[in-house]
Amino acid sequence: MGIDGKADRIPRLRPRARPRAPAARAHPRLGGDAHGCPVNNFIPEWNDLVWRGQWKEAWIRLAKTNNFPEFTGRVCPAPCEGSCTVAIDLPAVNIKMIEEAIADRAFAEGWVKADPPPLRTGKRVAVVGSGPAGLAAAAQLNRAGHEVTVFERADRIGGLLMYGIPNMKLDKKLVDRRVQLMSEEGVRFVTRVEVGKDLPGEQLLREYEAIVLAGGATHARELPVEGRSLVGIHPAMDFLTANTKSLLDSRLKDGQHISAKDKHVVVIGGGDTGTDCVGTAIRHGCRSLTQLEILPRPPEVRAADNPWPQWPKTYRLDYGQEEAKALWGSDPRVYSVMTKRFLGDEQRNVRELLYVGVEWVKGPDGRFGPREISGTEKVIPAELVLLAMGFLGPEKPLLQQLGVKVDERGNVWTDQTKMTSVPGVFAAGDMARGQSLVVWAIREGRHAAQHVDRYLSYGDTVLPP
Repeated sequence: MGIDGKADRIPRLRPRARPRAPAARAHPRLGGDAHGCPVNNFIPEWNDLVWRGQWKEAWIRLAKTNNFPEFTGRVCPAPCEGSCTVAIDLPAVNIKMIEEAIADRAFAEGWVKADPPPLRTGKRVAVVGSGPAGLAAAAQLNRAGHEVTVFERADRIGGLLMYGIPNMKLDKKLVDRRVQLMSEEGVRFVTRVEVGKDLPGEQLLREYEAIVLAGGATHARELPVEGRSLVGIHPAMDFLTANTKSLLDSRLKDGQHISAKDKHVVVIGGGDTGTDCVGTAIRHGCRSLTQLEILPRPPEVRAADNPWPQWPKTYRLDYGQEEAKALWGSDPRVYSVMTKRFLGDEQRNVRELLYVGVEWVKGPDGRFGPREISGTEKVIPAELVLLAMGFLGPEKPLLQQLGVKVDERGNVWTDQTKMTSVPGVFAAGDMARGQSLVVWAIREGRHAAQHVDRYLSYGDTVLPP
């Protein structure tokens, strides 16, 4: 990217004459855990530039590695802060807030403008899914001059960014703004089309030189316990998606959402999805809220086996838990418990939940697992139960249609170039990696785009990793 904020351009008249992009930097690991910034942001550089008041230069460096800092500055849990050198013995630099401020300043000052590629290759690429991985891949491939079409089965573009993350965490106007920019740059978006159902996978193979699968890991983990079929028990994403769609369509006046108003709400599971359920239920006006966690309460400070620069697995309150504590006086989370059964009324509506305390013990195979503690059973009111226990991988119909191989976890198998077992078909984001962070999806989308460009251009690429 040049000093004027525009991407550096190299004419693409003869693919073999194009200069090669630098090889991707290996992501640092310690003890098997990735740490630091997945997209390799130039954090010390733009932190220093902000300190010096050189905001435009900070934006130029931020935009070199991250297609959507206006998103990650709001929704990323900031693994970079866990690896901040200041965080060795002091609170980390607030990198996430600085990133958000740089991106917001760039848009406010007009530094972010549509920048279509000067030349087109004539090669067509289909991207299936418009979440962060799909959008990142589409943006990069379009920058390389390919003709990119993004297919989305929902009625709005954005995938997880649009319907999986609540408005109070990510304003949908920001998503629409970025999509509009990409449209002006030449990316074509098609909504309400489910590839594999409305559009056969075989048709994409015929009509496009390459395909990027970025449909996410949308197969939610279930809870097969007694009473699961009672009315009022929902997967977390059904609750969050319906809420955001109804909010955007009618400000919740159409009655097409799952309401938590005046109900005793129980969220089963933690993580970002569980927190978003907590925050959304509070905004509906729930009567009470309890969040159940099967894992033990994290320690207040790093454990000996969780050294810097790994992400600190310590006790903290996210925004949802902070709001619940402000309303009811305590953290809504109950740790080291396991749901045993749901209890309902005569109309088969869920009314109560029975859980039991557990301790984590090592089994014969050397792995730790939960063991029930006798005499710790407890029944709590539960008129709306939200299952936020993670995801098992991508939905399989399209994968079976295309004939791509899946790995032992049920995710799409890819080689080091992100290509699947079917030539010309690539996969990125949660669909190949498994459930992960938005920032990892962006990295995967960029990585896949670079290799798609190599595939279409005789082994060369103008795209960075």
